[in-house]
Amino acid sequence: MLTVRAMTEADVPAVSAIRVTGWQAAYAGIVPQSFLDDMTVEADIQQRRQHFERPKEDMTNLVAVDAHGRVVGWACLGPFRGSGTSTATGELYALYVQPSLIGAGIGRTLLEAVHAHAQADGFGVMLLWVLTDNTRARRFYERAGYAADGTAQADDYDGVSVSEVRYRRTVQKATA
Repeated sequence: MLTVRAMTEADVPAVSAIRVTGWQAAYAGIVPQSFLDDMTVEADIQQRRQHFERPKEDMTNLVAVDAHGRVVGWACLGPFRGSGTSTATGELYALYVQPSLIGAGIGRTLLEAVHAHAQADGFGVMLLWVLTDNTRARRFYERAGYAADGTAQADDYDGVSVSEVRYRRTVQKATA
């Protein structure tokens, strides 16, 4: 049985392990290996703990927990960080699943919880960024109703420019 709940400070080590191993698995061959090799769970733990010391009220962190109480996935959402959109636009900042469990439905369950939280927060539209060459993630989001909206950007990783595309999805209103 999989449950999704709000992340707590006690979840930080598990979330950091999922985030770092998720990056290293998903972005191998896309992001320079030197950047991925420099990522450590310990450094990520320090960064996540800072988020708990200075929480952002408009940011929601969710974890997926398996039947044994282990954190197996993490998602983070909040208002869109860019410009040119309404306040009713949310953004999925991150969604990672323990790499050995990809394909088990954890990501789908987390994404459904993200959409429920987005709707409760008044977001009518959700946006997210995906690395252009991350075809697995792009297929995942497309199956969930997201579509590339024609906006692109690039980030620098160890001196290499890596392109991202933006995806958009309307958040469905709940039916009674």
